Amino acid sequence: MAKKDVVLQVDNLKKSYGPVTIVENFSMKVHAGEAVALTGRNGAGKSTVLRCLVGADRPDEGTVTVNGTKVTETNPEIRRAVATVIDDLDFFPDLSVVEHLDLLARAHGLHEPDALVDEVLEEVQLVPQAGQLPSTLSSGQRRRLALATAFVRPRQLLVLDEPEQRLDVEGVAWLGERLKAELDGGLAIVLASHEPALLQAIGARELRLEGAR
Repeated sequence: MAKKDVVLQVDNLKKSYGPVTIVENFSMKVHAGEAVALTGRNGAGKSTVLRCLVGADRPDEGTVTVNGTKVTETNPEIRRAVATVIDDLDFFPDLSVVEHLDLLARAHGLHEPDALVDEVLEEVQLVPQAGQLPSTLSSGQRRRLALATAFVRPRQLLVLDEPEQRLDVEGVAWLGERLKAELDGGLAIVLASHEPALLQAIGARELRLEGAR
């Protein structure tokens, strides 16, 4: 995919909860190989926008398209194109770390899932914990597992909500390198983050949200 191609397009997005408008008249384009960071104070609507981008919430007004296809959470084209880590994941209680990743890779029909899962486990430094249940992991390890679930899926757009949460300094540095490699491979990334070093590492273009009215 050429860098000039538009992967994500948002036009005049509006989302309210009851009488409170969280975001209004929000538009953006994200191209292949580009990272866009949503910034602003807590409560400014960053997570709301991200949830609308992946179809978890439905906008009251406006449109969200990925590769020209309207985003809905159940659309198989969107599920093949978008990988996301925007909430703390509810892992299956009886599946080990490696079983979770293997299930995802096979469900999406990826080539050589065993090799891919092994590679991702090594990268996220969870090889020693591969046989453990997610409930036994530390909070930082659970965050690495959540990120790993995105890396074993097909993706043209990666949507992340504060992916640096619960990562140590070394983990944030690793994440920056990994996301930069994804961008160099043509992936588009949208994220919310409070970590300037991460945004600098991936050369993110910042869009500031002003919050509810």
